Amino acid sequence: MKQQDPMIAAIVHEVLERLQPHLSSPPPTHSFISSSGGVFASVDEAVKAAAAAQYPLAAMSLENRGQIIDLIRETCYDKAEEWGRMELEETKIGRLDHKIEKLRFLRQVLGVEALKTDARSDSSGVCLIEYAPFGVIGLVLPATHSVPTMASNAINVIAGGNTAVFSPHPAAAKCAIHALKVLNGEIEKRFALPNLLCTVQSPSIESANALFNHPEIALICVTGGPAVVKAAMQAGKRVIAAGPGNPPVVVDETADLENAARCIIEGGGFDNNLLCIGEKEVFVVASVADAFVSAMKRAGAVQLNAPQIEKLTQTVFTFEPGKGSGCARGHVRREYIGKDAAALAEIVGLRLPSSTDLLFGETPEEHTFVQEEQMMPFVPIVRLSSVDEAIRAAVKAEHGFRHTAIIHSQNLANITRMAKAMNTTLFVVNAPSMASLGSKGPGYLSYSIATPTGEGVTTPLTFLRQRQLTVGQALHVV
Repeated sequence: MKQQDPMIAAIVHEVLERLQPHLSSPPPTHSFISSSGGVFASVDEAVKAAAAAQYPLAAMSLENRGQIIDLIRETCYDKAEEWGRMELEETKIGRLDHKIEKLRFLRQVLGVEALKTDARSDSSGVCLIEYAPFGVIGLVLPATHSVPTMASNAINVIAGGNTAVFSPHPAAAKCAIHALKVLNGEIEKRFALPNLLCTVQSPSIESANALFNHPEIALICVTGGPAVVKAAMQAGKRVIAAGPGNPPVVVDETADLENAARCIIEGGGFDNNLLCIGEKEVFVVASVADAFVSAMKRAGAVQLNAPQIEKLTQTVFTFEPGKGSGCARGHVRREYIGKDAAALAEIVGLRLPSSTDLLFGETPEEHTFVQEEQMMPFVPIVRLSSVDEAIRAAVKAEHGFRHTAIIHSQNLANITRMAKAMNTTLFVVNAPSMASLGSKGPGYLSYSIATPTGEGVTTPLTFLRQRQLTVGQALHVV
């Protein structure tokens, strides 16, 4: 951007100050609807309540919106243990310590600090590039981390001056609705703004479709599987789609094997591998495979042998009639998603401490555990002859989702080659997968990572429209 002189900068500032209330959104068509904590009997009521709340929110200063966001972050931090326990009790998937951590980690989600106004100027005038809210945004929440995704989306959406109507997954609706009511109550008490976050009493597939097709929903954000993404896109509106992943890990002959093992256990074991960014399969160069397996065991992972892997596979997947289990695509059984490593070990006759983070074992490249996103704390290890073969296999196993990939290597050429071949939204080197979202790494957090539609890790700017204001003559501040 061209350097502005002080006079132009003053003019830009003055224009923005004067126009800001009018740049946000049109006046509301609905009066404030009496607050019920943001929970309504129908989608139509929820959307109209959110629409009534959106204009006064958008007219607020960024400083005041930032205070609302600080309140959301603080409340999630203070309620993390209570809400994490509620979510685990309702969904029966994942680990309590990590569910608590996911809520406390919301301090890393970007708020108003991500917003900006760009300006260009020359002798012909001034051009301001503003970011304006869409209005009311419809958002779908997953069962895997319902409350953290709701709060993360809320921060991004409110920062941009939008309001939200959420459609939680029915398997995790109670905890999401409870947290939403608490957040709304705190916001209304301090800022006299009800219904910034809304939902329906009984979320369902039908209510989600009603939300997608409601005329006052300006934008849809889906965090979930391919079926719900497809349903959202049929509404004919812009969709931000956080889709599936099957993140591969490559370990080459130059890797620090002890660090690689620790990172894979930390990432693949986090919340029992429910995160879409979590390490799901490992391709290791054969010359260091034995040493890598030893490093995994030293770091605390428990190795399964071939018969145990086969029994686990037969139990946690279903297969088409006549198809074998070891080298066929299967469908994971919901009842095993997110279960503890010790619970999976019991299936194969092992009694392990509840503190066990991860199981692993060697499989062929075409094994079901390699090719399917299974979301449980078992990671298959595949030996390959070279780093080129490992990268080829990683590309195949990722299935073009372009979500996340990880490499452990000290060879810059290998790292660069894999990064280009994978072309994923997140690419992690010599660190656990969570480093990409700001946990022990330089990234920032969102629980909605839009890979199919290309927005990447969502921020407040994801939920804003770009608008250009052109002033064609000299403008004097009076």
